[in-house]
Parts: sequence; structure tokens; C-alpha cells
Amino acid sequence: FYVHKTGFDEFEKDTGRDRIVLFTLSNKSVKGKMLKEGAAPLTRLEPEGYSIRITGNVTPFTYWVVGADTAGLMYGGLELAEMIATGSLASIKEMDKNPYMAMRGVKFNIPLDVRTPSYSDVCDAAQNNIAEMWDFEFWREFIDHLALYRYNYISLWNLHPFPSLVRVPDYPDIALRDVQRSTVDWKEFYPLEGLGFENPEILENVEILKKMTMDEKIAFWQKVMGYAKGRNIDFYVVTWNIFVNGTNNKYGITDDINNETTRDYFRKSVRQLFLTYPDLKGIGLTTGENMRGATFTEKEDWAFDTYAQGVLDVVDLQPDRKVTFIHRQHMTGAQDIAKRFKPLIAHKNIEFIFSFKYAKAHVFSSTIQPWHSDFVREIGDIKTIWTLRNDDNYYFHWGDPDFVREFILNIPLENSRGFYYGSDQYIWGREFLHLFPETPRQLEIDKHWYHWMLWGRLGYDPMLGNELFVQILGNRFPQVDPRMLFQAWQNASAVYPLTTGFHWGALDFQWYIEGCKSRSGPADTPSGFHDINRFISLPPHPGTVNISIPDYVAGIKNSQPLAGTSPIDVSEKIAAHANNAFLLLEKLSPGGNRELSWILDDIRAMANLGDYYAHKIRAATELALFRAMYYKEHYFNAVREINLAATSWRRYGSIALSRYHNPLWTNRVGYVDWRDLFQYVLYDITIVGGEPELESAPPTAGGVIYEAEEARFNGALFAARNHGFTGKGYVNFGGWVPDRFIEWDVHTLQEGVHRLEFRYALAAEDQHFCPVEINGQKDFQLVMWTTGSENSWFWDSMDVNLKKGKNTIRLYPGDGVLVDHLNVFQEEIK
Repeated sequence: FYVHKTGFDEFEKDTGRDRIVLFTLSNKSVKGKMLKEGAAPLTRLEPEGYSIRITGNVTPFTYWVVGADTAGLMYGGLELAEMIATGSLASIKEMDKNPYMAMRGVKFNIPLDVRTPSYSDVCDAAQNNIAEMWDFEFWREFIDHLALYRYNYISLWNLHPFPSLVRVPDYPDIALRDVQRSTVDWKEFYPLEGLGFENPEILENVEILKKMTMDEKIAFWQKVMGYAKGRNIDFYVVTWNIFVNGTNNKYGITDDINNETTRDYFRKSVRQLFLTYPDLKGIGLTTGENMRGATFTEKEDWAFDTYAQGVLDVVDLQPDRKVTFIHRQHMTGAQDIAKRFKPLIAHKNIEFIFSFKYAKAHVFSSTIQPWHSDFVREIGDIKTIWTLRNDDNYYFHWGDPDFVREFILNIPLENSRGFYYGSDQYIWGREFLHLFPETPRQLEIDKHWYHWMLWGRLGYDPMLGNELFVQILGNRFPQVDPRMLFQAWQNASAVYPLTTGFHWGALDFQWYIEGCKSRSGPADTPSGFHDINRFISLPPHPGTVNISIPDYVAGIKNSQPLAGTSPIDVSEKIAAHANNAFLLLEKLSPGGNRELSWILDDIRAMANLGDYYAHKIRAATELALFRAMYYKEHYFNAVREINLAATSWRRYGSIALSRYHNPLWTNRVGYVDWRDLFQYVLYDITIVGGEPELESAPPTAGGVIYEAEEARFNGALFAARNHGFTGKGYVNFGGWVPDRFIEWDVHTLQEGVHRLEFRYALAAEDQHFCPVEINGQKDFQLVMWTTGSENSWFWDSMDVNLKKGKNTIRLYPGDGVLVDHLNVFQEEIK
């Protein structure tokens, strides 16, 4: 290729090679040359839009990328590169593209410092990422990914970020040196209102993660925002109110809404934020979270006197400055806000937009969301950016383009300025849950690249077809059939909206699907686990046509069936998607690719999670029918289905734990521990009135099985009394014996990472932390946990490095463990 990227004179040179020409509409001379060569006329291009044209009947061809502006030129260049990468020169197509949603951003709850926390700081995701927020390489990589996926802004959410970002002239002592993290033994739960993060035990036990002066902090963020601007990504700062974390009551500042010093401090902080950061695009606020007892008028008067006046100060001081002002419509009324903020709405240099929580905390619930109807009638001509909260999917690679496309197309475009996508229970910084993390740790947005790409690319162009995504997968993973991978991935991912659309807890603390958990109040259980009774009582999402279990049972009992999707139908839909994923997974092999192996395991985990919910919904329906009608068939169906649900959860946990650290501490539902939650999964069987009869998990195909009875062992007996084992029997580690172990000689064809899959049964509810010794080194540990009964065999696995040839694997099992075999796999090699 000859890529034209300098002056017009250079373009005139005859190179005899195919040429790529990139220019914006402002380059009239090149535009004229393109038309002279016979290119099709350009259609109207909006900001960030682009056109691709081809001229020449035979080689050399000229491929023209025309951007409405530099952003459109960047997107057009990325489009052209993608067409070549996923196909060939012949696959380049002429096209015209304009963005569907003008603003496509991310909601990033930023953990700046223990003294200036976000809402999400009291969780593992934040504590593992505070230092990353002050690493330019993190932001460089993060911003590049966002640009690639067609996002164009980042909103940084924090309770009170000013002490970590600016030095306010009249309040200089508030500016904070260094970056600190607390070393306190955290509680599991803190108030949902964001209070208590400044408790003395938190602030008095700290470590310095990075030494920085305020001047260095300012220079850092100026560099980050400047880099983002070069990638067509704007920065916004959004706050909850009134929080004064980091001020330490200096100058008499408090969170009292009537404190005039506080008002002055906030106004000057907002002003200084813009004066300090010339590339800062806008600011946003929420009123209500910590304005206890204040009326609507008092809240909005405070917001106007502080944030609005601060912005008005900025545009007065910098007449050419354009500022976006975001007012979140939360705990307040849109029309009244518009009246109070009329001076901003009328100002020619200020764009005033609302923000609205479009799908509560769960975008993965339904493609139709009903909450905004009254709101859009109130706002008139004022546009809105929609909050799209993903507080569902943190662990696993997710990807369902059909759901994302339909969801975006259902957002009312005429009222939209765009959307921002993110979480309140999770920080999308660097990945910290994988058992074998990269160094430096991989970015979450890199791990979940397909997930984030779908929301960004389809936000820019929701008419992108699935064939493009199949091609992208094929280019990234040439060792598998990309269409099968696409379908398996999409089927497993469909579990999330189908389940949450039926079992609807609107807010993050009311439902977390990957743990079947919430806080105890919404769960109606002390543990927070959503048991089978809660699956009966909790209604479906109102944007679906799902019928609740009580309504369905009443209809059956009274011979008056209701229109809509019955619980049985929902169960069958989830099961069908899970089963489709299972069938496709049988035909997909990672071929030594580390990332693909990880993705396939995640698809398998999500499919098992779906199987769990499919059987649990069916069991809950059968139990409700039995309670209403006393037909024994419903009782037996409920017992069977809840045992099948427990089987699927045990498999789900085993697969997930082979990849990830657990438990996960979240700020909304506390600790999510798949092993610990299994006791409540089993207790559902007791609620129904049955006994645990879980189906055993078969050995994973593709490995080399080393039977327990052929191994060396001490403190155990060979047995064959129970059923479900492989080989001739199993080894029973009943009773306490010192130095009990089982040991295999494993022969490998090459050095590298291998997966050791230990199949066992354990009736007791205890968890045994069992050392694993590899070639004399006792550096590993396997957690063996209940399988439900001595006749239920499941496996847990770990990845280890083995040498070529003979390796000695010794396991030290806990009391009561029945060991069936060791299954060994050659794992990822690149």
C-alpha cells in the first residue's frame, strides 16, 4: 500500500501501487481530486461520521476515507483496517456512517484515594485498583480500547474528588499530597448512602501507594485528559452530594446544606476544576444522597449556588470555553430542575443535559425498560444521557450482540444525547480475580473486550450485523469455527437477561445473578441468598411479559391461564440456551490458545449457571403448585428439579473456581462465596422436602485419567461400595490419620501448564484446604468442598507447571473425602 498522509503534492505522485487516502472534509483539494477520479458523491456527514469510497477499475485502486472531522477520520480508518484484517482488499466496501448515539461513554466509579472515595470503594475491585488510577499506562491503554470500540467520553464518579484533583486558592490546605489506601480490616457492609467511609479506623490505618505532590497530580490528569482528547474522548467529573470527604472539617466545611462556607468552597472547587484542566469537557452532579431532611427546593438551590454558579464563573472567565453540565434526575423532578437551572440552559456556551437511570441497576434484564416514560414527558426539549448499569456480570466473558442491539434500538432516540455504561459494584480497572494474572495485570476492558466492544460499536451503529462479529472472532481465534464460537457465546450470555427478567431485583443490593444473592432484606433470608421461596415471591421485570409464579399458579388452579410467558416457558428458554451452548462447546477446542481456553471455560460456567436457574425456576413453580393443589406429581417434580439445580450449581462453582479467586467482596451485596452459598443451594432441597440426590459430574473429556486405586496412598482404604465412580473403585479417607496422602506418577509429553482435575465425593459441609505437592514442592492448595453426598462425584481443578516426562503429584485430602481419580490435561501454551 501507499498510504497518503502528508501534502496534496505527494498524492499526485504516480506510485503504481494501491493507495489509501485519509482526509477530512475540510481538505477541499483532496475532496475535489476524489470526485474527479469518479468517486460516488458523499452523503451528508454528521460530527464523527465518515465515508469510504473506492476509485479505479483495475489496480492500482485508491481507497478513500473521508471524515467529517478528525474523529470521523479515525473511525473510518479503523473501519477500513478492520475490513482488511477480517477479510482482504476485496472485502472493502463503500459506505457512509454517522453515529447513532452522539455520546457513548463509560461510568467509572473512580477510587482516587481512601480520603476521597467513590461509592464503590468498600469492595475488592476498588481496593485492588486505587494505585492504577495514578498510572498513566493504565489510562493510555484504557483510552485506546475505548477509542477502538467507538466510545467518546469517560465520566469519573466520586463522592468528593476535589481534594485529590485541584488546589482551590481560598482553601489551599485541603489539597491532598500522595495517594493513600486503608489497611483496615473492612466490615462486610457499609451504608448504602455512601456514609461511614471516613470512619476513624479507616483513615487512621493507611499506607502510601504513591508519593505525589498536588502539582504532580495536576500534571498527571492534564496529561491523561490531553491524551484522551487525541483519541476523541472527553472527560467529565460527576459527584454525589453533599459529601466532604478529604476536607477534615478544615475552614469550617461540613455536609450541612445550610453551611455558607461549604457552598462557597464547592462553587470555587468547581470553578478551579475547569481552570486547572483545559481539556475537561463537563461536570455532573446528583442531589439527594446525603441531603438528609432537605426539601426539593433546598437541594436544587444548593446545587445551583455551588455547581451551576461555578460553571457560570468559568464561562465568564473563559468566554470561548464550551462546558457540558449534567444534572442527574434522581430523587428530584425534571421540570422543576429545568426552571431552577434556566440560566445554564439559556447560556450559549453551556450544554445542559439530564441523566436518567434507564434500566435501574440491570441492563441485563430486558430489552424493553418502562421507567423513563413519565420522565421523557417532563423534560421537553432537553436531552438526556441514559445510565446503563451493568451490576450483573463481573466475572465471566459475556457477549450477546442481539440483546445489545435490540436494547439500544429501544432507547427513545428523540430524547437521547447518548448513554454511559458501567457499574456501581465494580471498578473496571485492572483484572484481579484470575488465579494466574498477567504482569502487569490485564485491563478489565481488555479481558472483556467483546462485551465492551458490543456496547460501543452498536451504540455508534446498531445496524451492524452479526456477520461482522463472526468475522472478528474468526480473525482473533482462527483455530475454531467462529460461527460456533459466536453461537455458543451468545447462547450462554442470554442466561443473564432471561433470568433477571424473570427474577427482578431492581437495584444492585437487591440482586446479583452470579451469586444468586442480595442483601438480606431484599432476599428475605439472613444470608442474602435468594432461596426457592424468594423465587416464588419475587415478581418479574415489568418490561417483560413474564407471568409471576403466584399468578401462574392461581391461573392453573382456577383454570384461567394468563396471557404471557409462563414460568415453565422461561425455564425452558433458559435451559435451551444453556443446552445449545453445551452442545457447541463439545465441538470447540482452544488449540493451545490461553485466551480462548479462558473464554470457553467462562461460556461453560455461564451455561451451568443458566442450567441452575432453569431448574430452580421450574422447581419453584412446581413447589408453588404443590402448595396450592397438593398433587404429589408437583412435589416429586419439585424435588427432582431442585436436585438438578444443585447439581448445576456445583458444576458452575467447580468451573468458575478453576479460573478465579473467590470469595469476591462487593460493596452492595457483601461477600459472594460460591462454596459457602452451596450450603443454601442444598438447603433449598430441604425446603422442598427432599434429600440431596445430585447427579455426578462426568470427567472432562480430553484428559488422561489416573485412577485413585492405582495410586500410592496412606491413611485410606480402597472401596467400591458407592456408585458413580470411574475405574474399579475409589480411595476412602475416612477418619483421622497423620500424613495421609494419595500420590500419582504423571507422565507428560512436554513441559508447560497442565490442568489437574481431582474427582471426589464429600458428604460433609466442611471445606478442606488440601495441600498439593508437585515434584516435592508443596506450593499449591486445593479447596475440597461438599458434593452433597457420598454418591455425588464432582471435580475441582488447578493449573500447574509440569516438566516433560515423569511428575509426582501428591494430594493431602481432608477427612471424609472419597478420591476417585486425577484427570490431567495439557493446557494453554501461548
